[in-house]
Amino acid sequence: MLILASGSPRRRELLTQAGITYMVNPSTYQEDSPKKKDPEKYVQAQAVGKACDVAEKYPGQWVLGADTIVVVDGEILGKPRNAKEASAMLHRLSNGKHSVLTGVALVRDKEIYTKVVETKVWFRRLTDQEIDAYVSSGDPLDKAGSYGIQGRAASFVDKINGSYTNVVGLPLSQVCRMLHKAKVAF
Repeated sequence: MLILASGSPRRRELLTQAGITYMVNPSTYQEDSPKKKDPEKYVQAQAVGKACDVAEKYPGQWVLGADTIVVVDGEILGKPRNAKEASAMLHRLSNGKHSVLTGVALVRDKEIYTKVVETKVWFRRLTDQEIDAYVSSGDPLDKAGSYGIQGRAASFVDKINGSYTNVVGLPLSQVCRMLHKAKVAF
């Protein structure tokens, strides 16, 4: 059985939608600071770190780790620490394009499959009132880049180029390909 090294309810929903049987064991891996790092290398290293952390507890079992970040103008936007930071991130994303990168790692003992998936997202111009109302809802505080495309912030998005499920937090098509390549039954 696949083990998901994440407590993310969005990742669980996506795996369930795809009919993948799994159990959850969130990683306790201490994430590295994203400051001044290459976004692709950073997100891949975080996914591998999370998966390897949990794989140590489950020899012979496949473990799926993932990490999602938002990148704008080469800068990594992780999860905001507070409402002020969430508001600043949303102002920065307003009326522009950014990338959502998800690093995915499938690990069993010494076997490691990795993939980084990028989706480009364009936001319409947001008003201060929209940003304040969204931040006040509390929704942005546990999400990379301060928004969740599957919720209220869907109305902020003009268009995307790439995987929608990647923006939610797990690029399902690519994960399924990895599972097939590793011969993980689901």
